[in-house]
Amino acid sequence: MGEKKRVLVAMSGGVDSSMSTKLLLEAGYEVVGVYMKLHEFGAKHEANIAKASKVAAHFGFEFYAVDKQAEFQKEVYQPFIETYKEGKTPNPCTFCNRKLKFGALLEEADRIGCDFMATGHYIRTDGEFFYEATDISKDQSYFLFNVRKEAVKRLIFPLANYHKPDVKKMAAAIPELAFLATQKESAEICFVENDYIDLIGKYLPVEQVGDVLDENGKKIGTHKGYIQYTIGKRRGFTVGGAKEPLYVSKIMPQTNQIVVAPKERIYEREFSIEHTNLFFEPKEKEFRAMIKVRYRNEKKPGVVTITDQNSARVVLDEPEFAIAPGQAAVFYDGDRLLGGGYIK
Repeated sequence: MGEKKRVLVAMSGGVDSSMSTKLLLEAGYEVVGVYMKLHEFGAKHEANIAKASKVAAHFGFEFYAVDKQAEFQKEVYQPFIETYKEGKTPNPCTFCNRKLKFGALLEEADRIGCDFMATGHYIRTDGEFFYEATDISKDQSYFLFNVRKEAVKRLIFPLANYHKPDVKKMAAAIPELAFLATQKESAEICFVENDYIDLIGKYLPVEQVGDVLDENGKKIGTHKGYIQYTIGKRRGFTVGGAKEPLYVSKIMPQTNQIVVAPKERIYEREFSIEHTNLFFEPKEKEFRAMIKVRYRNEKKPGVVTITDQNSARVVLDEPEFAIAPGQAAVFYDGDRLLGGGYIK
């Protein structure tokens, strides 16, 4: 292989990033492990750093931590709060992946002379595009739609073709690191300990009784505060005399009101997106794609029309339930990730 290629591995103290270091070492790379302090929970950082240090000591590679809490506050935490304030539903992992995990950490890789950067994400790449992971139940391609195109060629995902149970077995087979196989999975949003409402309540008034309106603008009930709702939610508000289940169809932050409607009225085919990020140059302004409007949703066919450098219009072949402003609409061609944007 000649001179060893040097790779920075983003380590979290979890089984995925830890076993990624093992696979890279076996493939002949020189590994440097780096842990990023992002949120404000100091005890969590200490525990994670201790676990990652144990992995580094076992395999014999360099490891250290960097403090990126100020950048995290600016690029992830504050936009998360602001998006809720605007009555939208944010996707903070996509902010973090662009600005920190595949932004600031790539800069750190440059600083220490690493050719590549690797993470424990379940996703595949050919150096030009991202592709869905072999373990589709763990696939994280949706959250990487907003990574800068220029970054892709420097990224390695050692778990691309692995299934999660096999990764746990790999750790369990190493007595000193077997604890990694049984520890609890990390939280979906790393900086939310219990409930996002409690977190937002530190910065914004979340308990504000307001009106529930029907589609004609008539008051039919009350709710607890607009920040506590997302499009498609059917609980947590009081409506008198409803003959069928009602779902949130619109959120109006200026007046602290929500509009509710029967389920069939929450389906939409057309919407606009902003802050688009594409991994290819479309030959035409219009292209067909499979489109996912939430992480857990199925991909649905539709047409994307580029309206300007940062925006696009999406028309699905069939209506989709609860398309929520603030969430990501992500485009695929088969299992290949084409890009996406944030729903307006």
